[in-house]
Amino acid sequence: MLLYPDKFVGETVNFLVDTSSRKATKYVSDKLVINATRRTYGKKIVKGNIEVVLKIGKPNYQERQFIKLLKKSKEPFPVKNIVTQPLISTKK
Repeated sequence: MLLYPDKFVGETVNFLVDTSSRKATKYVSDKLVINATRRTYGKKIVKGNIEVVLKIGKPNYQERQFIKLLKKSKEPFPVKNIVTQPLISTKK
């Protein structure tokens, strides 16, 4: 028995690979979040193989705060857009 559709997982991972972001989050419901995070080394994306860490489960504190804002604005679940966190590059 699946608690989440496979299309949400594929959609999140494909979005992360296609963009140059570090993290992509799909809000399936107020109790279920799918995160795909790209492995970086020294805040750089390594060319070649792409390593993705996938988390499916309860939202953390920051994601719960965002869900409260979504409920306040009456946004329906699952949220259509995937929320991304850009790769922050720091030059020394």
